[in-house]
Amino acid sequence: MMKRPIQLSHDFLAEVLDKDSIAVDATMGNGHDTAFLASLAGKVYAFDVQKKALQKTQERLAQLGMDNAQLILEGHQHVDKYVKEPIRAAIFNLGYLPSADKSLITKPDTTLQALQKILKKLEIGGRAAIMVYYGHDGGDVEKDAVLNAVSQLNQAVFAATLYQPLNQINTPPFLIMIERLKEDERNKDQQEA
Repeated sequence: MMKRPIQLSHDFLAEVLDKDSIAVDATMGNGHDTAFLASLAGKVYAFDVQKKALQKTQERLAQLGMDNAQLILEGHQHVDKYVKEPIRAAIFNLGYLPSADKSLITKPDTTLQALQKILKKLEIGGRAAIMVYYGHDGGDVEKDAVLNAVSQLNQAVFAATLYQPLNQINTPPFLIMIERLKEDERNKDQQEA
């Protein structure tokens, strides 16, 4: 059976994670991705702006006996305040927290800031998975902004792929997968200057 985008996102990240790696869950939500990352990575930094997300994730991790995740009640655009190490894997679930206030959604400007900061810290061979849910007010704007930004990444530095259902009605979520291939020479020059 064909994999759903969320299953593929986990498989894509699992291939590069080990107990020495750092992972980021940019959108904690109900904690499914945080728990998945924590089962494979050495340390996980998980972000969300909603207390409910943090509580649900804490409960999920406690039930699983996992203690290698740092849960941060702040927007993912502040990832650089907390994550100082190189990142091996990161995941985003764009949209809103199911079973919560649907008017609280991820926004294009903060999502792009977070993505840019995460990609800058991504190790060579490191990967980012972005699940794009866009069937809500404002979802199309964020979807277009993210697709535009990712499509402009330097192809010598990043490989980017889209995994998307084509024959589903409504607005089925889709997956953007990014892998760092090498250092960006321009960033290296700026860091050395």
